[in-house]
Amino acid sequence: MEIAKSYNPKEAEETHYQTWEASGCFTPEINKDPDAETFSIVIPPPNVTGSLHMGHALQHTLMDVLTRWKRMLGYKTLFLVGVDHAGISTQLMVTRQLKKDEHKTPQDIGREAFTERVWAWKEKYGNTITNQIRREGLSVDWSRERFTMDESLSKAVREVFVRLYEEGWIYRGKRIVNWCPKDKTVLSDLEVKEETRKDGKLFYLQYPIKDSDKKLTVATTRPETML
Repeated sequence: MEIAKSYNPKEAEETHYQTWEASGCFTPEINKDPDAETFSIVIPPPNVTGSLHMGHALQHTLMDVLTRWKRMLGYKTLFLVGVDHAGISTQLMVTRQLKKDEHKTPQDIGREAFTERVWAWKEKYGNTITNQIRREGLSVDWSRERFTMDESLSKAVREVFVRLYEEGWIYRGKRIVNWCPKDKTVLSDLEVKEETRKDGKLFYLQYPIKDSDKKLTVATTRPETML
Protein backbone atom coordinates (compact mmCIF):
# COMPACT_ATOMS: atom_id res chain seq x y z
CA MET A 1 0.00 0.00 0.00
CA GLU A 2 1.41 3.33 -1.04
CA ILE A 3 1.42 6.01 1.63
CA ALA A 4 0.42 9.47 0.44
CA LYS A 5 3.05 12.17 0.70
CA SER A 6 0.60 14.46 2.48
CA TYR A 7 -2.32 13.70 4.77
CA ASN A 8 -5.77 14.30 3.28
CA PRO A 9 -8.15 14.76 6.24
CA LYS A 10 -11.23 14.91 4.01
CA GLU A 11 -10.92 11.26 2.99
CA ALA A 12 -10.57 10.02 6.57
CA GLU A 13 -13.16 12.36 8.08
CA GLU A 14 -15.98 11.54 5.66
CA THR A 15 -15.44 7.78 5.91
CA HIS A 16 -15.17 7.74 9.69
CA TYR A 17 -18.19 9.97 10.23
CA GLN A 18 -20.39 7.90 7.91
CA THR A 19 -19.41 4.82 9.91
CA TRP A 20 -20.19 6.53 13.22
CA GLU A 21 -23.57 7.76 12.02
CA ALA A 22 -24.59 4.42 10.49
CA SER A 23 -23.66 2.51 13.66
CA GLY A 24 -25.91 4.66 15.86
CA CYS A 25 -23.13 5.17 18.38
CA PHE A 26 -24.26 8.74 19.07
CA THR A 27 -27.76 7.75 20.22
CA PRO A 28 -28.65 7.40 23.92
CA GLU A 29 -29.86 3.86 23.20
CA ILE A 30 -26.27 2.71 22.59
CA ASN A 31 -25.93 2.63 26.39
CA LYS A 32 -27.77 -0.49 27.60
CA ASP A 33 -27.29 0.19 31.32
CA PRO A 34 -30.81 0.73 32.80
CA ASP A 35 -29.33 2.59 35.77
CA ALA A 36 -27.15 4.94 33.75
CA GLU A 37 -27.51 8.65 34.43
CA THR A 38 -28.55 10.90 31.55
CA PHE A 39 -26.83 13.91 30.02
CA SER A 40 -28.40 15.97 27.25
CA ILE A 41 -27.40 19.17 25.53
CA VAL A 42 -29.02 21.10 22.67
CA ILE A 43 -27.20 22.97 19.92
CA PRO A 44 -28.60 26.52 19.75
CA PRO A 45 -30.12 26.08 16.27
CA PRO A 46 -28.28 28.08 13.59
CA ASN A 47 -30.38 30.10 11.13
CA VAL A 48 -31.38 28.13 8.05
CA THR A 49 -30.53 31.13 5.85
CA GLY A 50 -26.89 31.28 6.82
CA SER A 51 -23.81 29.12 7.29
CA LEU A 52 -21.61 28.26 10.23
CA HIS A 53 -18.75 30.55 11.24
CA MET A 54 -15.86 30.30 13.69
CA GLY A 55 -18.11 31.25 16.62
CA HIS A 56 -20.32 28.26 15.89
CA ALA A 57 -17.27 26.01 15.55
CA LEU A 58 -15.92 27.07 18.96
CA GLN A 59 -19.28 26.62 20.68
CA HIS A 60 -19.97 23.27 19.03
CA THR A 61 -16.50 21.94 19.90
CA LEU A 62 -16.94 22.70 23.60
CA MET A 63 -20.38 21.08 23.64
CA ASP A 64 -19.08 18.02 21.81
CA VAL A 65 -16.16 17.63 24.22
CA LEU A 66 -18.57 17.61 27.17
CA THR A 67 -20.89 15.13 25.43
CA ARG A 68 -18.08 12.71 24.54
CA TRP A 69 -16.64 12.99 28.06
CA LYS A 70 -19.99 12.14 29.65
CA ARG A 71 -20.46 9.27 27.19
CA MET A 72 -17.10 7.80 28.21
CA LEU A 73 -18.10 8.13 31.88
CA GLY A 74 -21.07 5.86 31.21
CA TYR A 75 -23.88 8.40 30.86
CA LYS A 76 -26.75 8.04 28.41
CA THR A 77 -25.99 11.08 26.30
CA LEU A 78 -28.07 13.06 23.84
CA PHE A 79 -26.49 15.82 21.77
CA LEU A 80 -29.53 17.27 19.97
CA VAL A 81 -29.12 19.02 16.62
CA GLY A 82 -31.43 21.25 14.58
CA VAL A 83 -31.83 24.47 12.60
CA ASP A 84 -33.86 27.64 13.16
CA HIS A 85 -36.42 28.84 10.62
CA ALA A 86 -35.21 32.48 10.99
CA GLY A 87 -38.64 33.77 9.98
CA ILE A 88 -37.97 37.35 8.89
CA SER A 89 -34.59 36.59 7.31
CA THR A 90 -36.00 33.65 5.37
CA GLN A 91 -38.98 35.70 4.23
CA LEU A 92 -36.63 38.41 3.00
CA MET A 93 -34.40 35.97 1.11
CA VAL A 94 -37.34 34.22 -0.58
CA THR A 95 -38.91 37.59 -1.45
CA ARG A 96 -35.69 38.71 -3.13
CA GLN A 97 -35.39 35.46 -5.05
CA LEU A 98 -39.02 35.71 -6.18
CA LYS A 99 -38.47 39.24 -7.42
CA LYS A 100 -35.24 38.29 -9.20
CA ASP A 101 -36.54 35.12 -10.88
CA GLU A 102 -40.16 36.00 -11.61
CA HIS A 103 -40.42 39.77 -11.05
CA LYS A 104 -43.22 39.16 -8.55
CA THR A 105 -43.98 39.97 -4.91
CA PRO A 106 -45.39 37.68 -2.20
CA GLN A 107 -48.70 39.51 -2.60
CA ASP A 108 -48.75 38.63 -6.30
CA ILE A 109 -48.63 34.87 -5.71
CA GLY A 110 -50.60 34.72 -2.45
CA ARG A 111 -49.91 33.39 1.05
CA GLU A 112 -50.14 29.65 0.31
CA ALA A 113 -47.87 29.76 -2.74
CA PHE A 114 -45.35 31.94 -0.91
CA THR A 115 -45.34 29.56 2.07
CA GLU A 116 -44.56 26.70 -0.31
CA ARG A 117 -41.60 28.69 -1.65
CA VAL A 118 -40.35 29.21 1.91
CA TRP A 119 -40.46 25.47 2.65
CA ALA A 120 -38.68 24.74 -0.63
CA TRP A 121 -35.99 27.27 0.36
CA LYS A 122 -35.56 25.53 3.71
CA GLU A 123 -35.16 22.12 2.08
CA LYS A 124 -32.59 23.48 -0.36
CA TYR A 125 -30.44 25.62 1.92
CA GLY A 126 -30.99 23.91 5.27
CA ASN A 127 -28.68 21.13 4.12
CA THR A 128 -25.79 23.60 4.06
CA ILE A 129 -25.91 23.85 7.84
CA THR A 130 -26.31 20.12 8.48
CA ASN A 131 -23.49 19.23 6.10
CA GLN A 132 -21.21 21.68 7.91
CA ILE A 133 -22.12 20.12 11.26
CA ARG A 134 -21.19 16.72 9.88
CA ARG A 135 -17.89 18.17 8.67
CA GLU A 136 -17.24 19.31 12.25
CA GLY A 137 -17.47 15.69 13.35
CA LEU A 138 -19.97 16.38 16.13
CA SER A 139 -21.38 13.38 17.99
CA VAL A 140 -25.00 14.46 17.55
CA ASP A 141 -28.00 12.15 17.27
CA TRP A 142 -29.21 12.72 13.70
CA SER A 143 -32.23 10.48 14.23
CA ARG A 144 -33.64 13.23 16.46
CA GLU A 145 -32.79 16.19 14.20
CA ARG A 146 -35.25 19.04 14.70
CA PHE A 147 -36.47 22.14 12.85
CA THR A 148 -38.05 24.96 14.82
CA MET A 149 -41.18 24.85 12.65
CA ASP A 150 -41.78 21.14 13.27
CA GLU A 151 -45.34 20.63 14.49
CA SER A 152 -44.21 19.07 17.77
CA LEU A 153 -42.05 22.10 18.58
CA SER A 154 -44.71 24.58 17.44
CA LYS A 155 -47.22 22.85 19.72
CA ALA A 156 -44.80 23.04 22.65
CA VAL A 157 -44.21 26.77 22.05
CA ARG A 158 -47.97 27.45 21.97
CA GLU A 159 -48.51 25.47 25.15
CA VAL A 160 -45.73 27.26 27.03
CA PHE A 161 -46.90 30.66 25.76
CA VAL A 162 -50.46 30.05 26.98
CA ARG A 163 -49.20 28.73 30.31
CA LEU A 164 -46.97 31.77 30.88
CA TYR A 165 -49.86 34.06 29.91
CA GLU A 166 -52.22 32.36 32.36
CA GLU A 167 -49.59 32.67 35.11
CA GLY A 168 -49.19 36.38 34.42
CA TRP A 169 -45.64 36.26 33.07
CA ILE A 170 -46.74 37.35 29.59
CA TYR A 171 -48.98 40.41 29.49
CA ARG A 172 -49.94 43.33 27.33
CA GLY A 173 -48.44 46.71 27.97
CA LYS A 174 -47.64 50.00 26.32
CA ARG A 175 -44.10 49.89 24.99
CA ILE A 176 -42.05 51.67 22.34
CA VAL A 177 -41.47 49.13 19.58
CA ASN A 178 -39.88 48.94 16.14
CA TRP A 179 -42.98 48.71 13.95
CA CYS A 180 -42.32 47.86 10.30
CA PRO A 181 -45.06 49.23 8.02
CA LYS A 182 -43.86 46.98 5.20
CA ASP A 183 -43.80 43.67 7.06
CA LYS A 184 -46.68 44.77 9.31
CA THR A 185 -45.00 43.37 12.41
CA VAL A 186 -42.70 44.38 15.25
CA LEU A 187 -38.96 43.90 14.72
CA SER A 188 -36.44 43.21 17.46
CA ASP A 189 -33.65 45.70 18.14
CA LEU A 190 -31.18 43.21 16.62
CA GLU A 191 -33.02 43.37 13.30
CA VAL A 192 -33.09 47.16 13.08
CA LYS A 193 -30.26 49.34 11.85
CA GLU A 194 -30.08 52.72 13.54
CA GLU A 195 -29.59 55.59 11.15
CA THR A 196 -28.95 59.24 11.99
CA ARG A 197 -30.42 61.74 9.57
CA LYS A 198 -29.65 65.44 9.64
CA ASP A 199 -31.86 66.49 6.76
CA GLY A 200 -35.13 65.93 8.60
CA LYS A 201 -37.64 68.66 9.36
CA LEU A 202 -39.62 69.42 12.47
CA PHE A 203 -43.29 70.19 12.00
CA TYR A 204 -45.15 72.11 14.69
CA LEU A 205 -48.83 71.50 15.34
CA GLN A 206 -50.90 73.64 17.68
CA TYR A 207 -53.82 72.24 19.58
CA PRO A 208 -56.29 74.68 21.20
CA ILE A 209 -56.80 74.12 24.92
CA LYS A 210 -60.43 73.87 25.98
CA ASP A 211 -61.82 76.91 27.81
CA SER A 212 -58.57 78.81 27.24
CA ASP A 213 -56.94 81.13 24.72
CA LYS A 214 -53.72 79.16 24.96
CA LYS A 215 -52.53 76.49 22.57
CA LEU A 216 -50.44 73.38 23.06
CA THR A 217 -47.58 73.15 20.55
CA VAL A 218 -46.34 69.70 19.56
CA ALA A 219 -43.25 69.12 17.40
CA THR A 220 -42.85 66.01 15.25
CA THR A 221 -40.87 64.73 12.28
CA ARG A 222 -43.83 62.57 11.26
CA PRO A 223 -46.86 64.86 10.92
CA GLU A 224 -48.85 62.09 9.22
CA THR A 225 -48.95 60.25 12.54
CA MET A 226 -50.61 63.22 14.23
CA LEU A 227 -53.44 63.72 11.77
